[in-house]
Amino acid sequence: MDKIILASNSETRKALLLSAGVSFESQPANIDEEEIKASLIAEKCEPSVIAEVLAETKALTVSRNKPGSLVIGADQILEYEKSVLRKPKSKKEARKQLCLLRDMDHKLISSVVIARDNRRLWHNTDFALLRMRNFSDDFLDNYLTNLGNHLFGGSGCYRVEETGIQLFARITGDYFTILGLPLMPLLDYLRVQGVVAE
Repeated sequence: MDKIILASNSETRKALLLSAGVSFESQPANIDEEEIKASLIAEKCEPSVIAEVLAETKALTVSRNKPGSLVIGADQILEYEKSVLRKPKSKKEARKQLCLLRDMDHKLISSVVIARDNRRLWHNTDFALLRMRNFSDDFLDNYLTNLGNHLFGGSGCYRVEETGIQLFARITGDYFTILGLPLMPLLDYLRVQGVVAE
């Protein structure tokens, strides 16, 4: 049976695969995501293309060192008013981004790519639409304090699988896509390949 490698150190993606019963190893790709993303934005690439290119780059990078293994690369982009928002690097940036998104719609685009031996075999990109509620400044300050360093793990600086769900008025789309890994199509592909049970 083929070995599965997750080209990521994301705790959320690892937890999703483990919960689904997928046996895998984790090895981050160690690429400069921000540099690649900035280059693609400068080329005026669509957000879905940016997510796919980042996922593919991760998968291909790791697959070069893991011959014969199926390598899963994934990435997520937050699109707001046709712009790509970057992951906040500080509490101040997180607050600014959440204030920008308050009472507004935005889109999360998640892409997953599987590669073997430096060749892309399969990909899937999905999106979800999210509407934040008009939460108070006090709620936001408490939220930021309680989440602490967990703020910096995802595109939107929220954890919808935890208290971050309280930021939202409405969510349309697949739950796993919101968490950053289109899991259902990924599992379908792995079953077809015979690497997870039918």
